[in-house]
Amino acid sequence: MVDMLLGVCGSPRNQGTESAIKYALEYASTKFGFETEFWTIRGKNIKFCLNCDYCIREKKGCMHVDNLGEFYPKLEEARFLLFGTPIFQGNVSGQLKTVMDRCRALIAKSPDVFKNKIGAALAVGGDRNGGQEIAIRTILDFFQQNHVICVSGGAFGANLGASLWTRDQGRKGIEEDEEGLRAIRKVIKRMAEYKK
Repeated sequence: MVDMLLGVCGSPRNQGTESAIKYALEYASTKFGFETEFWTIRGKNIKFCLNCDYCIREKKGCMHVDNLGEFYPKLEEARFLLFGTPIFQGNVSGQLKTVMDRCRALIAKSPDVFKNKIGAALAVGGDRNGGQEIAIRTILDFFQQNHVICVSGGAFGANLGASLWTRDQGRKGIEEDEEGLRAIRKVIKRMAEYKK
């Protein structure tokens, strides 16, 4: 496991969420010396989990052949995980949910694959209260279920993770959301306390 922060963008567009994840990675790198990598679902072929139990029976990974094949090794290697999502109908994007569902294959092959990794979440909505906390909790629930140590920015601004508001202005909205950017910095600062 490498002391690296993997930023995972669950947005099919290059707008607010991608901008927020890249801001977080840049801050982590320049302020705390993190080695970082960015991975996005945008433009990727990602098939739904069919709950077919191939991964349980064979313990060789997933039966699907798609772009998650390139993603699994990155997840296995990274020690720090930052998952970000736009708000779709008050929760995580369907694409990010599919990625999380498909991690079942990794866990079936190696039950401790996520154990003691450090994970954080961010969510980006067009409205200030559009479902960001619910989406962040969905990501944190996935982490907790799989033995990832969850971190947040703490009380007073980043209680569960980083919540951002674009005012439906995409990348420009992120750049202007000082409260949201401060929440990202608080989350990354807390994550940095776990660096070796």
